[in-house]
Formats: sequence, C-alpha cells, structure tokens
Amino acid sequence: MHAVEVEKFWKAVVGRLQSSLGGAAVDTWIVPLSVDRLENEVLYINAPNMFLRDWVQNNYANKILYSCTQENENIKAIEISVMEAQSRECSALPDVEPAQLPTVVPEKIKFEEHLDFCIPLDPKLTFDNFVVGKPNELAYAAALRIAESEQVAFNPLFLYGSVGLGKTHLMNAIAWRIKLRSPDRNIAYLSAEKFMYQFVKAVRYKDTMAFKEQFRSVDVLMIDDIQFICGKDSTQEEFFHTFNALVDNKRQVVVSADKSPSDLDGMEERLRSRLGWGLVADIHPTTYELRLGILQSKAVSFPIEIPNKVLEFVAHKITSNIRELEGALNRIAASAVLVGREVTVDSARDVLSDLLRVSEKKITVEEIQKKVAAHYAIRLSDMSSARRIRQVTLPRQVAMYLSKKLTTLSLPEIGKIFGGKDHTTILHAVKRIEKSIESDSNLAEDIRLLTQVMEK
Repeated sequence: MHAVEVEKFWKAVVGRLQSSLGGAAVDTWIVPLSVDRLENEVLYINAPNMFLRDWVQNNYANKILYSCTQENENIKAIEISVMEAQSRECSALPDVEPAQLPTVVPEKIKFEEHLDFCIPLDPKLTFDNFVVGKPNELAYAAALRIAESEQVAFNPLFLYGSVGLGKTHLMNAIAWRIKLRSPDRNIAYLSAEKFMYQFVKAVRYKDTMAFKEQFRSVDVLMIDDIQFICGKDSTQEEFFHTFNALVDNKRQVVVSADKSPSDLDGMEERLRSRLGWGLVADIHPTTYELRLGILQSKAVSFPIEIPNKVLEFVAHKITSNIRELEGALNRIAASAVLVGREVTVDSARDVLSDLLRVSEKKITVEEIQKKVAAHYAIRLSDMSSARRIRQVTLPRQVAMYLSKKLTTLSLPEIGKIFGGKDHTTILHAVKRIEKSIESDSNLAEDIRLLTQVMEK
C-alpha cells in the first residue's frame, strides 16, 4: 500500500473511531497520531510523545485494531511508537487548553508513592468511561466538581450506595483527574480497613506521631467503605481528628460508604455530624436505560460486535449491580471469541443461565408487601401508612420482617419503601416478629407459608 493509500486508509479508520468513541476523545488522543506504514500485515503508527503513546496503547489499542480490520481485513496487528525526533523521555501532556484536558489518564501518572499501603488506581476507572444516568447524576456531578476545583468546593464529599453501583469508579476518577490537572498534589486513597490497620500498627510500635504526620500532610484524603470503622472507637477518634485537621487546612476529604452518614450504626454522633457537613450524594440502583448505556459503552472495547438486541436482553435481565452486569457481558464476549459461537440472544441466554436463574428468583420488598397484604386481607396502602390498629400493624411488621429476611436491602432502604420509616422502626418490627414466632404457632405458620410463596 503506497503512502497516499495508507493516509486515505488511516482517515477512514479515524472516521470509524469518531463514531464509536466520540469527537472529544478522538480529537484529544487519536488525531495527534500519524500513520507511518503498513508492512507484513502490521500497521505502524507514530505518537508525538511517550505519554500519549502509553495512554493510547493501554486504552485504545483494541479499538484501533478493530476499526483497522473493518477497513482492511488483512491487518493483523498495530504497533505504536514514539516518533524518533521526540523519542527522548517525555511525559508532557498533549497540547490542549486546560478546559479541554481529557478526564482519562494512563498508568503513567503515579499517585502518592510514599504511602505504600494506598489502593492502586485502576486506569480503566475514569470520568470518560463512567456512564451517567438519573440514579448517579448528582454523585457524578459532585465528583467532577471536586476533581476540577482549585478551591475546596464542599468538604467532605460523601458518596454512598449499595455494592457495585459505581462508588469506587468515582473515587478512582477523582484521583486520576486531580493528578492530571495538578501532578504535585498528594493523594492518599485507601480503605477504612487499611486506615485502621495502619493506626493499630502505629499504636503497637508507639509511632503515632509519624502516623498523624503522614495522613495530615496529604492534599486529598480518600477513604473507601468508611462503615468498616463503625464500632471501632479508637480508630474513629483518630479519624475524627485527622478529618478536622485536613478540613481546617482546606484539604479535600472524600469518603464512601454503603449508607448515608445518619444511618451508620456504631458511628459516633460527632463523626456522623462531621461526615454530613459537606455534600452527601447517593447512588441509586440502576435503571434499564442506565444499564443499557453502560453495556453499549463497554461493548465498543471488544474485538467483536455484540448486537444491540443482546445488550437489551442483558440490561433487562441482569439488574443487581454494575459489576455483575459487566461480568455478564465479559462472559458473552469470551464465549464468542474462545468458542467461536455467534452472539445472539439465545446464545447469551445459555452462557448466562446461572445468573439468569438467580436474577429471576430475586424477591422485592414491593412483592412482599403485596403478598402479605393479600394474605391478611388489608389494603396495600396500609403498608406505608401510619395506622396503628393491630389489624394493620401486625401484617406490616410481618412484611418488614420478611423484607429483611428475604432481600439484601439495608434497614434504611427497607424503611424508605415502607413510607419513609426510620431504620429503627424496621429493626423493632424484625425483633418483635422474631420473638413472637417463638410462642405464637399461628404467626409462625403464617411466616412459613408466606416465605414458601415468595421463594417459589
């Protein structure tokens, strides 16, 4: 293929990438590349510097190769090199205005190396590949604001939601974005468990001053799963003082948990109050539209095409969380690549048979309310009412008990569905039913029958 033909071919490839990746990503990362030659079924591509070369290699190589094969099926591989004229060690960013800085960064950017117990950042978890929808739009907007603000916007940022909904993704995205904009800022990102472990070790070796200096000298402190220190009084005490020291010095604190600050049982009141000082942003369970958007975004990275009907099928069937959703898509793609099976709704159903069985058995609080209301011949609206007559309170408490027993929802989440009731109300109902069934055989039989009905 002559040089002119190679250039024409490359323009067609960039056009395909424009459709799959979007204009901003292509303009920032693909346009600076130039094609060198096509030789022995390998397309040789030049990058202006090592930073851009490494980032494209880590994030877009498969997508570029796939687009190349769509234009020329004889191409088997691509090779990206730094142009000889600029092959010296270089970590400069592409020549873009600050407002145009990409939100994805490569592993080349490092973060707070002297804190060797920090969680390594995942280069795939960035703002660029975080799909935004109604359930997570506030959390996303708040995280982006924190990452792009020179001044502390709100302190702390408290992100909460169930497992697998994107809290860790946003924490990683914040850290990457801050390091891209301000490489000299020190970021400490770790789990609450690690924080506790480091504190206990410091106490054991009588080195608490070094511990304090280490954590209070960072510019951004990010703690994942803060609920882990609930009930750990000494660790809470130290975290409380660390938190205050950082906030007083206008250092940013970002925290995540599975519940809101007010619902963290075992957390000291003063610490709960401090955690709710800034902005508390929850991430709700995914909607069908958001799940489909996530699948479509992830599907473009695979070397095979996955029909939209298959993505729609998965979005409808896998509703638990994003991790399971992405895992299901990985299975489908692996089956197609390794076994050579055509990707169809039927083949997806076969590959995901075990996940689908679990998903189809999933019991919801709303279903429990309907079944219990019908069993006791009360109105469904009584489940969320404030009526206190026994004919209503007993069935309502039975429904609360079964909701705790048969679902994975937390007490506050169950309370919301029962008309916004406090988690202590749900806990009281659960304990009362547990005690009553020991002496009331009729109630015990009701619980047994309702459980069987729900689990069929």
